[in-house]
Amino acid sequence: MPASARARTLALERTLRDDVTWRLLRADNAPLILAMLDTHLGGEERRLPAAELYALIDADLDDLRALGQDLPLTAQRYCADWRKAGFLVRRPTPDTREETFELSQAAAAAIRVVAGLEAPRSHATESRLMSIASQLSRLASETDPDASRRLRELQAERDRIDGAIERIASGDVEVLSAERAQERLAEIVAQAAEVPADFARVRAEFDELNRVLRQEVLDSDASHRHVLDEVFRGVDLIEESGAGRTFRAFSQLLLDEELGAAFDDDVERVVEQPFAGQLPGPQRRLLRRFLRTLKQDNAEINRALTGFARGLRRYVQSQEFQRDRELRKLLRASLTAGIAAAPQVRPWAPTHVTLDVPAVGMSSVGALRLYDPADDLPTVVSVAENEPEELDLEVLRAITRQTEIDFTELTANVNATVQLLGRASVGTVLEHHPATQGVASVAGLLALAESTFAADAGGVETVSWSGLDDVTRSAVVPHRVFERMIG
Repeated sequence: MPASARARTLALERTLRDDVTWRLLRADNAPLILAMLDTHLGGEERRLPAAELYALIDADLDDLRALGQDLPLTAQRYCADWRKAGFLVRRPTPDTREETFELSQAAAAAIRVVAGLEAPRSHATESRLMSIASQLSRLASETDPDASRRLRELQAERDRIDGAIERIASGDVEVLSAERAQERLAEIVAQAAEVPADFARVRAEFDELNRVLRQEVLDSDASHRHVLDEVFRGVDLIEESGAGRTFRAFSQLLLDEELGAAFDDDVERVVEQPFAGQLPGPQRRLLRRFLRTLKQDNAEINRALTGFARGLRRYVQSQEFQRDRELRKLLRASLTAGIAAAPQVRPWAPTHVTLDVPAVGMSSVGALRLYDPADDLPTVVSVAENEPEELDLEVLRAITRQTEIDFTELTANVNATVQLLGRASVGTVLEHHPATQGVASVAGLLALAESTFAADAGGVETVSWSGLDDVTRSAVVPHRVFERMIG
């Protein structure tokens, strides 16, 4: 066997052993797993709370058992096994304490493989060839440094557009046939259906990048400190990574309002055409909600990306990594010592070392007492019933004056003093109309002077008032003058 073929065989054997997508496809109950995951997490709802997913899968399991299939586990046990195998991803919900499940990138890829087997796509459709040719032409043009050639291409494109405008203006409108339109629409829907799996792959790449960077922090030392240095300088390594820069560029394109509006308009124009009538309902909804779904996924990955970057910086700046590094050194030292001692000391040999560790006390199950929430309820006290009394308006006014400044009274006092003297300062108003609310009246007059833009006479003046205890007090306040009556 040639060396290249032998190396390829070994590499594929390793992939068969380690790749989660391949592991799912060759699982004994692969049809069950793929059907459950695709039905409940592969459509419009790509994330469900754990309890809701358990209920849905339990109902499906009951239906399958009624058909005679041997399914001994509960939905919760199956989901736990699928999560451990890498088919599901469990994440906490930021707003609540519950957990959610979503497809892993590998499971989404496996579902796409099976979907391709069930409904294979043509490998040489017109729309696919046009897409390849268009992208290749654009790439060749945008990377060509020859300005004259690019100018000729743009002029040729302009001539083509001018010709099309003239033909349409003269009434010669060429409409794509229904068969070709349906073929192109099917190709568009198929490509759109693959995008959510791309988001899952991006999220998985960020998860792995976050793990690798934390690993580098733990492994860094005096001669290998670039991760620590970058973090302390405030650089978010995750956002500055290749995946981070690529995703940021995609986000900027996705959030372009003009592009989004044009995309929505194009979707509406297409789905209203007669040839789109044969499009299944789920695919029609996929197109209508495509941009909104992408924006939701984009926002979620942005939040995760920001959380990873902040978490990495906090992990370093809080010095937590030093504790983890020391713990890792101790574990490695223990393993090294254990391996060295293994040939001479059996695992069951007594060491005569006493190690005190916390332990849970053992007791009989019968000694347990169930918690009764009613034991913590407050003592019920009978509610006293009081006869309604007649409302006293004067009492209410007195209570209000104790808690609020009577601006109505103060405004009347200011207007009366200005009408009498022509102009009046805060102190003059208090001389003619004593402060019935004590210092509150003084504060209210100053507030009125500020809000009505009373003239600033410069300097200060001394004002006096008597409180509820009949003690006269005084204070120095800004010299503000009311020059006209206030409303």
